[in-house]
Amino acid sequence: KNSEYTHVIVGAGSAGCVLANRLSEDPNRKVLLLEAGPKDLLLNSFRLSWKIHMPAALTYNLCDDKYNWYYHTTPQKHVNNRVMYWPRGRVWGGSSSLNAMVYIRGHAYDYDRWETEGATDWRYDCVLPYFKKAQTHELGEDTYRGGNGPLNVSVGNKINQNPLFNAFVQAAQEAGYPYTADMNGFQQEGVGPMDMTVHKGKRWSTASAYLRPVLERENLTTEVNCLTTRILFDGNKAVGVEYVQDGKTKQVHSTSDVILSGGAINSPQLLLLSGIGNGDDLKQLDIPVVAHLPGVGQNLQDHLEVYVQHRCKKPITLYSAQQPLNMVKIGLEWLWKQTGLGSSSHLSAGGFIRSQPKVTHPDLQFHFLPSQVIDHGRKPSECHAFQVHIGSLRASSTGWLKLQSKDPTKHPIIEPNYLATESDRWELRESVKLTREIFEQPAFNEFCGEELRPGPEIQSDAQLDEFVREKCDSAYHPSCTCKMGSSTDPMAVVDPQTKVIGVENLRVVDASIMPSIASGNLNAPTIMIAEKAADMIRGREALCSPNTPVYRPASLDTQR
Repeated sequence: KNSEYTHVIVGAGSAGCVLANRLSEDPNRKVLLLEAGPKDLLLNSFRLSWKIHMPAALTYNLCDDKYNWYYHTTPQKHVNNRVMYWPRGRVWGGSSSLNAMVYIRGHAYDYDRWETEGATDWRYDCVLPYFKKAQTHELGEDTYRGGNGPLNVSVGNKINQNPLFNAFVQAAQEAGYPYTADMNGFQQEGVGPMDMTVHKGKRWSTASAYLRPVLERENLTTEVNCLTTRILFDGNKAVGVEYVQDGKTKQVHSTSDVILSGGAINSPQLLLLSGIGNGDDLKQLDIPVVAHLPGVGQNLQDHLEVYVQHRCKKPITLYSAQQPLNMVKIGLEWLWKQTGLGSSSHLSAGGFIRSQPKVTHPDLQFHFLPSQVIDHGRKPSECHAFQVHIGSLRASSTGWLKLQSKDPTKHPIIEPNYLATESDRWELRESVKLTREIFEQPAFNEFCGEELRPGPEIQSDAQLDEFVREKCDSAYHPSCTCKMGSSTDPMAVVDPQTKVIGVENLRVVDASIMPSIASGNLNAPTIMIAEKAADMIRGREALCSPNTPVYRPASLDTQR
């Protein structure tokens, strides 16, 4: 094979699969897509990788290092010195092959904020068309939903089958929160059904949506199980990459762009290994400096959440489904027909609320689950129970990552710096109080047994703070480590065209370029970023839909 391409994309994840598809639409481009992990095998109608394609099996992948980088943070000093577990996808589809399949775009104001943070032309009106372009929503196209994109999105399909979902939505309304039928449309704020990247009972990762349908294109080449170790430069111009595959070191060259789509950990790590980052840190590791960009690996942001769990008075939770014989039945039905309990991740209802008056848009998010999850699903449920995951969306603590060595196989040092500020601690404490209030509403009377977590004995602020420190966990949304901004911002890593500042022919396109974290799950925004970047790279006119209406509460003087 000719080892020269117009574009070399590093990482076949949520962004990389999108870019591989959109750039290879142009027959004059020759695209190479490199992935460190394996394919998400579909041999014999996806039975080989059923853990990826079966929505209900999602916790298996979170705990399995076959498809997962299996990162861990430093001991978190504000979180009882706990080392936090950070699963990230290392397989075709990346984290979209491991995630909980929740499709949430974030709030319109997030993107307007990006614009003020230096990401010119990334305001809501400029990104909405790319959310739509990516999407085929099962309810059809409207002002906010897309009707003919590769990414199939369905509405949480179990919402009427398990009465607990309706109880949650009802109870939240009884507590004074609005109902919203579409959190990705006009009104994010409120409670209701959540959209899922599930199609015909199967997980719809970006590998399924964008990559598989175009593998026959002659101008698209894919390689798997190859770890990219450095970017090749001629002066300050990126001309290719070096990678290791089957123990052999190989080089490939690009005439237009090297594009990093490794995600919020791998992309900054590869920049640093290649001499782009804080010059002082690089010199300490004997890495020659190509460009001094102190922002690489800084500005790390994530979402932190806690669970509030109750015993269920009725045997209607997923606990029955988790008994061995029932699991076999559910698995066989799914393998045979892709129907039944195996066909959902069961996070079908949720919500967005504001923690206090004067907050302009929701800063807390609920995911409701009619089951009990213990330690990322690494321990089995113990009884019939349900839980709400609640977390803050725009924490004020930010962290960083750095190389621990110039060995590309060594994971970087990950320091999220969770709960470093009093406001962050207040938000999670308040989250528990607001969730308890919902569970006390009449709609839950027939279901709500004893509180298992935090537990009825945990009442004072000091006790709640200790519970949060002991039990909070990542929502798996690392981002912002190669932030986009203006060239005058000393901490910006890429410009609004996704080009790495200070070098040529090098771009980063993934969640790492978010200037600040979006208020919601990050898979949908990452796909949008790649759709928009693909148009930039192809020199096409940017899509825009000006003056799209967005809900505002009647008053900000109240919390709900």
